[in-house]
Amino acid sequence: MRKALLILVLIVQFSCFAQNKQILYNFTSIPQSSLVNPGADVSYKYYFGVPLLSGVSVNTGSSSFSAYDLFANNGVDFNDKVRNIINKSASNDKTQVNQQLEIFSGGFRVGGRESQSYVSFGVYQEFDFLMYFPKDLAILAVDGNRDYIGKSFNLGDLNVRAEVLSVFHVGFHKKLNEKLVLGGRAKIYSSGANATSTKNSGYIYTGEGTGTNMYTQIIDSNLELKTAGIAKFRKDEYEGSVPSDIAHNTFFNGSLGLGFDAGLTYYFKDNLQFTASILDVGFIRQSKDVETRRYKGMYQYDGVNPIFNAVNEPKDVFDDFKEAIPEEKLYDKYTTWRPVKFNSSIQYSFGESRYDGECNCKVPDQRRYLNAAGAQLFVMTMPTNDPYLALTAFYKRSILEKLDVKATYTIDPYSKTNVGLGVSGTIGKFNIYALADNIFEYTDVSKANSIAFQFGFNFIIQDSKK
Repeated sequence: MRKALLILVLIVQFSCFAQNKQILYNFTSIPQSSLVNPGADVSYKYYFGVPLLSGVSVNTGSSSFSAYDLFANNGVDFNDKVRNIINKSASNDKTQVNQQLEIFSGGFRVGGRESQSYVSFGVYQEFDFLMYFPKDLAILAVDGNRDYIGKSFNLGDLNVRAEVLSVFHVGFHKKLNEKLVLGGRAKIYSSGANATSTKNSGYIYTGEGTGTNMYTQIIDSNLELKTAGIAKFRKDEYEGSVPSDIAHNTFFNGSLGLGFDAGLTYYFKDNLQFTASILDVGFIRQSKDVETRRYKGMYQYDGVNPIFNAVNEPKDVFDDFKEAIPEEKLYDKYTTWRPVKFNSSIQYSFGESRYDGECNCKVPDQRRYLNAAGAQLFVMTMPTNDPYLALTAFYKRSILEKLDVKATYTIDPYSKTNVGLGVSGTIGKFNIYALADNIFEYTDVSKANSIAFQFGFNFIIQDSKK
């Protein structure tokens, strides 16, 4: 059973999603770029996304191993593969999952044809997951404690959070002058299900006792699991559908919270641009179907193994354990904070466009460049003190007036060879975009540490040319 649980943990490690959207960031021909920077320099008369298809993303990966390491048909014993993965993993290796599905979205200009003010709005569903690899407990599950006399196995390695929520948002951005664009976005969060266990501590210790083959076994536990919107699913009398009930709670009956995004674009020169954004500064007050399970206490046993007889039955030993480390159930509301994301970029544009061999003299105050290159930084807060960091170099090219591509090279905790590619094209008023990370790994995805792609469809309406 313990090995089955460990294998489940390893499989979950494959579902490793980073919330970094380096290809979408500042790819302003895509309306959804304003979701990662509400101060992005985008302009349109109005736009609306195709419902359920304007923003769809799928990602998978692992920070320390690939599916090939576990399931390769290479003659290596499966138990040895598991041990190899544990040995090369560290307790700070993490699984991050962030999936988003845009339900609907839109935006429009306010204030007339010459206005530079825009309103955007929408609803999207989001799934967040974060788990650190519990290395000490993985070693204990596979090898036991026989070869680790005198070692403390850290229960603080148990560090996980998960949430399904919907986000209702309204944003506004305005180009104040030729150099500066400012924007903000207000958000209402509705959490359908939450599980948080991030402040655990304690240890499991086996030491030598006073007699021959005698040992002292100690479990010092301070574990806590907080849940909201989940407890009723564990009750025997529950007869509903878990997916449909979570979906209903997510959109119509969830725990509520508030948050905001803010961003800017600044032009040092017309071809030298700086951008920055901060996202999801907010909280959720978990108040629906809340339950906290706490296991706090110390259990000590001196001997080789518990001796089961008429005086000392297994039930008595188990009762001693439950008395020493009791399960407490609390039903207090609690607050969770959204993981805050920070983006910034510096971009240099060059190669002024000359469509049809003529100068862009109809709009002499606006210039369009065919090429842009630069760098991006992404930072995200984590439950521990080590933030998630990623650095990206990028190149953008306008192949046609309504066809743009963006190539990226990203260094992050999951890969040092992450090359991404994005394409955005508009036919008439219909916009299509597709973005993919780690494109060279698609030749054999089983060996990839991370795979990601995103696509969407929008209708973009610009002012008619006079």
